[in-house]
Amino acid sequence: MKQAVSIAIGADHHGFAQKYYLTTLWKQNEYAINWYDVGSFDDKPSDYPVYARAACEMIRKKEVDYGVLLCGSGVGMAIMANRYCGVYAGVAWNTDVARAAKRDDNINVLVLPSDFVSNEQVSQIVTTWLTTEFVGNRHAQRIAMIDHVTCKE
Repeated sequence: MKQAVSIAIGADHHGFAQKYYLTTLWKQNEYAINWYDVGSFDDKPSDYPVYARAACEMIRKKEVDYGVLLCGSGVGMAIMANRYCGVYAGVAWNTDVARAAKRDDNINVLVLPSDFVSNEQVSQIVTTWLTTEFVGNRHAQRIAMIDHVTCKE
């Protein structure tokens, strides 16, 4: 087994059940994962920016290695997460997209569209994302270009 990774995980009411599945029921084979649950803590209607912010702050402060965010389409969470310097969030609805997003764009926040993927698909997507390596080279140069515009700290 590889070294444990720490992941902040957050979801609105749409993603609450899959967040519970990932943190409680899903058995990882490849990684030991330390989950840091930033909410929501029930399936009552909630506002996704609250949970995206909490997860991204943990990444920004280097309290966790990665983030996983879940909402209905995934788009709202990705929009919010990408407001943070050093956060690279991408929506993945299958393993091919998850692989490409990590390999080429080095996403450190995986956003899952809960209304459109099953628990089995979520398992496969997360596993693929965690086990894919960033290729760097020209892709790293592109990320540096993004940081030049967005990271004015």
